[in-house]
Amino acid sequence: MIKAIDRFLDHLTMYRLVLYYLIALVSVAFVLGFFKLVPHDPLALAFTTALALAACWITNKVFARIFAVPANNESVYITALILALILDPVAVTDVKGIAAVAFTSVWAISSKFILAIGRKHLFNPAALGVALSALLLDQPATWWVGGNLPLLPLVLFGGMLIVRKLRRLDLVSTFVVVALATILATSDPSQYWTALAETLGSSPLLFFAFVMLTEPLTAPTMRWPRIAFAAIVGFLFAPNIHIGSFYFTPELALIAGNLFAYAAGPKGRFVLTLERIEQSAVDSFDFVFRSPRKLAFEAGQYLEWTLGLDRADNRGNRRYFTVASAPTEETVRLGVKFYPQSSAFKRELMTMKPGSTIHAAQLAGNFTLPARRETKIAFLAGGIGITPFRSMLQYLIDRKEQRPIVILYGTQGQQDIAYRDVLDAAKQELGIKTIHAVAKGAERGQYPGNIDERLIRLAIPDYLERTFYISGPQAMVKALRQKLLVMGVRRSKIKVDYFPGFA
Repeated sequence: MIKAIDRFLDHLTMYRLVLYYLIALVSVAFVLGFFKLVPHDPLALAFTTALALAACWITNKVFARIFAVPANNESVYITALILALILDPVAVTDVKGIAAVAFTSVWAISSKFILAIGRKHLFNPAALGVALSALLLDQPATWWVGGNLPLLPLVLFGGMLIVRKLRRLDLVSTFVVVALATILATSDPSQYWTALAETLGSSPLLFFAFVMLTEPLTAPTMRWPRIAFAAIVGFLFAPNIHIGSFYFTPELALIAGNLFAYAAGPKGRFVLTLERIEQSAVDSFDFVFRSPRKLAFEAGQYLEWTLGLDRADNRGNRRYFTVASAPTEETVRLGVKFYPQSSAFKRELMTMKPGSTIHAAQLAGNFTLPARRETKIAFLAGGIGITPFRSMLQYLIDRKEQRPIVILYGTQGQQDIAYRDVLDAAKQELGIKTIHAVAKGAERGQYPGNIDERLIRLAIPDYLERTFYISGPQAMVKALRQKLLVMGVRRSKIKVDYFPGFA
């Protein structure tokens, strides 16, 4: 079952998954409204959804044009649908309510442009929009999506898919545990059962955790800051937490957490200018960009890359790719493999010429070299999965830093081997050897076939002493990870390259 779910999720970007989830919630709520299973008129819900979508879309188009940045339509639709699910639906005749929905929508989207530092917005757009609506118009969010038991199964099922896709169980579980602990700590012991039942069944706790908390651009990307962020928001989320007469609401708890996330995380987004394109393998190319300022990152980390697409496909106009360059290099390198049926994003990428620009943000990833130089390492790469290792090796070459590393690199054929120059330099200058596993047409000195247990035992006799880094197609990564566990390698000594979104 898990494998089937993962295969399904592998073909969806994170943004598209969240969008489908929200569409499903609004649609089901609309149908349930006709049977009086949710407290709102379905026509009012449909009108409010259309109003929020229109206001958000227009606002985004205007500000994207003013600030000369790509318009992220998926983000717009996600924000609008969240607002439709947490604001009270308004009727066509409710002028005050219509003004409040429009006001909230406009501020939610405009905050991404106005309340931004280094082109990176500080606050979750929907949270800021409803907070301003409550403060200035006395029209607070009711978070009605979290107070309807008929919607709870869908909230849970879709939410767990999001958590699985993002690999953010640590974030969501920390938030839920801290929120529940705080609620119990501030409740009378005789009311514990009632407090738990109401929180889990009739509050926005779960929807908030799955959709709002996991919003990637306003949450920390590294593990420990991410857990601290979840704990802060979970503590402030509890309804009895207050400062004097001031009580926190869910949106204010998230806004406070966003401030922490900004202080703890990488700042801003970059507009990168294409300098040249280099072919690294038969269907793989490196896009080499100039950055307006030095990009501070660790070798092996990834970025979210955004292109302005006139017509995006179901994978959207934002993608996650490893930074192929080393922190020691002046340029920023993006390594991409192209397939016969490439996405609209990759097709647009291939049309870029020197001088074209791309937006990059949200630097993240723990697939980095260990702090201790003495740690024995094994790199297992498949195809374009060599990209993070190219970053690490070039970094070590530039620093003339020797480490006990062995590389196993699997490809379909000779023409699929990328970054031969870096691999050769690592061998000559640092003594880091690469063993090529070539499925078709292996040459002398290469291993005929895929990376398997036999090759690992032959090439790395001390494999139980090494930390394994695995990067490549997800099926390969999962298979090799399982093989290593069966071979006795400890789970803590296996690191896999993962980033959200369809690669």
